[in-house]
Amino acid sequence: MFHKSVLLEESINALAIQPGGVYVDATYGGGGHSKAILKVLEGGRLFAFDQDEDALANKLEDDRLIMVHNNFRYLRNILKLYKTVPVDGILADLGISSYQIDNPERGFSTRFEGELDMRMNRDKKTSAKEVVNQYSEEKLRGVLHNYGELRNARKIAQLILSARGLTPINTTHELKEALAPAAEKGKENKFYAQVFQALRIEVNSELESLKDFLLQSTEVLRPGGRLVVISYHSLEDKLVKDYFRSGNFEGILNKDFYGNPIVPLSVINRKSIVPGDEEVALNNRGRSARLRIAEKI
Repeated sequence: MFHKSVLLEESINALAIQPGGVYVDATYGGGGHSKAILKVLEGGRLFAFDQDEDALANKLEDDRLIMVHNNFRYLRNILKLYKTVPVDGILADLGISSYQIDNPERGFSTRFEGELDMRMNRDKKTSAKEVVNQYSEEKLRGVLHNYGELRNARKIAQLILSARGLTPINTTHELKEALAPAAEKGKENKFYAQVFQALRIEVNSELESLKDFLLQSTEVLRPGGRLVVISYHSLEDKLVKDYFRSGNFEGILNKDFYGNPIVPLSVINRKSIVPGDEEVALNNRGRSARLRIAEKI
């Protein structure tokens, strides 16, 4: 197993697993959450999604586990294909696996020299290299501002265009080198992390995929079924929080004639669950995790 699951006990408890039920691990990764779910199941089935082919090599040997090599944005269609709607619970851990971060070839980490890739699914055509070298200044600025929450997005985009005008930017080191003038002294790591986050979200259409997944989750869950999501940055968490509370991504609460909220889910924890000090000490990558739980009405 190459990924230490964050908030493992809390997320499994949140699912309120019925031993004979049908569950979905929407982000299999290293298999930590799936393994824990299977321990509680007696019979039942578990569908595990992952678009990264490397995750398939980490498949647990268990007849109750059905691996799906696909993005979780296709949740509804896949489950219908298996004639297994509704399901009893769905779990999604939106973080990148430790394997992906620690493998220089994948280009996810600011710490390692590697190709500018960042594709979760390497069958996709567009990698971070194409984004950096082919996007217009305006489009780059939008990606950096909207997905990296970078206030100096214009300057960063201009630095990219200036550097690539001399020679293509092909590696993580070359990108960092080009952007060094925009990095605030003493906060370089945070700056590069925000840039890499922006590119990764764009390459993998992460926010669009998350929206599709959340909408489909409420369709395929049975009444009383649980939806459990662990997010790692404010953009993800806001989408999850707004959808759980209002049933839409604008956070607008619609009401019926009598003033009752029209929502598909009931929020179980008003305040997100975060890792304790002990867990953060053991797994620092989980420090920004936020766990939210909702139940299908």
